[in-house]
Amino acid sequence: MSEAMINQAAWQHAPGHPLRICVSDLPPPAADEIRIRNAAIAINPIDWILQEIALLPWLEYPAILGSDVAGEVAAVGSAVERFKVGDRVVGQAVGTTVNEPAQGAFQEHTIVLEHMAAPIPDDMAFADAAVLPLGLGTAASGLYGRTQLALAPPLHSPTTRPEVVLVWGGSSSVGCNAIQFAVASGYGCIAIASARNAGLLKALGAGEVLDHASPTIVEDVLEALRGRRLAGTLHATGGIDDCFAVVARSDGSRRVAATLTPPEERPMGIEATHIFGSSLKDGEVGPMIYRDFLPQALASRTFVSAPPAKVVGQGLAMLQPALEALRAGVSAAKVVVTLP
Repeated sequence: MSEAMINQAAWQHAPGHPLRICVSDLPPPAADEIRIRNAAIAINPIDWILQEIALLPWLEYPAILGSDVAGEVAAVGSAVERFKVGDRVVGQAVGTTVNEPAQGAFQEHTIVLEHMAAPIPDDMAFADAAVLPLGLGTAASGLYGRTQLALAPPLHSPTTRPEVVLVWGGSSSVGCNAIQFAVASGYGCIAIASARNAGLLKALGAGEVLDHASPTIVEDVLEALRGRRLAGTLHATGGIDDCFAVVARSDGSRRVAATLTPPEERPMGIEATHIFGSSLKDGEVGPMIYRDFLPQALASRTFVSAPPAKVVGQGLAMLQPALEALRAGVSAAKVVVTLP
């Protein structure tokens, strides 16, 4: 490796140990891939979980964790036509899904599938863009996947639909993206979240935001749904039993897409599925979002990065403190580390 090609990465050598910064191979992108010189990396709960335990049976350690990157294109594969070197992009890394360290986020350069990346506007900060990928991918998989809610796709000029999408855990990263996607698909949206985050979620398009801490939350949501039909429900976080109780007593779809494995015990008739956030790499949903929808939506600001970025520092050495900050608890924010 020439000096210009040296790539530093924050390796997870084994579960239960802190990250260690070491040199990593920097392969050329395959035909359908791009290589991103990372300017910002966001942290997700799965990252600190994988640091603590070997949750994914196929993932070999040492590993390079992380899913969310934004930066400039450093190289393109032979079949890539949408991007050129120097383009500003956001992308979802899938290294922990495919067991390929070069495709992990926690490093200076990351290989990303072409259909899992989108250009970002010149005036969009890399830190803001990095907030998007895994939350966006999980929300899109849950809302649009054929085995999930299978809703109508997002459009730049959607037709208003009479049905409502219920988003439980609206102020989470997944929830913020799900609200915007529901609106872009023409549905009304009711979100469940902390009352202090109601303003943020209404700005994203939620028609109503109900307080998850209400002792009568089930009845509150049922009242909000009175006379309306559910198109589907996305459970990002919060009381899933309350969510099931609402869906069981509502008109419309009985399907719930959940970010965590749903419990087997649930009301009769409820169909609950588990969303795997990186499933966007397979099938038609990834290109639908990253090629067809997101570039124009970001450029027109009809889709925004949310929740807001919380930048905790600069450089790969700050990734470990960032993991610890997220593990300690963050509300309505996404922890981000920038790179020089």
